[in-house]
Amino acid sequence: MSLFSNKKNNPYWIQKTHLLKADEFICSACGYKAKSAKKTCPNCGTVISKVKYDASWAEEAELLDAIWDDD
Repeated sequence: MSLFSNKKNNPYWIQKTHLLKADEFICSACGYKAKSAKKTCPNCGTVISKVKYDASWAEEAELLDAIWDDD
């Protein structure tokens, strides 16, 4: 089963926030990456009304903390 197979069942944008670059929005139906959430996916044409937040920036912060740790 594909990660992006949610076209028929309530499609949504996945908002990925990053520490050192702009947010990106990923279509749950096809995996298209956009700079902002739109009403329809420019790639597959799916109508999307919801945005779900992905806190992946926390993992980036942990990685940077490990790199810059002065212990």
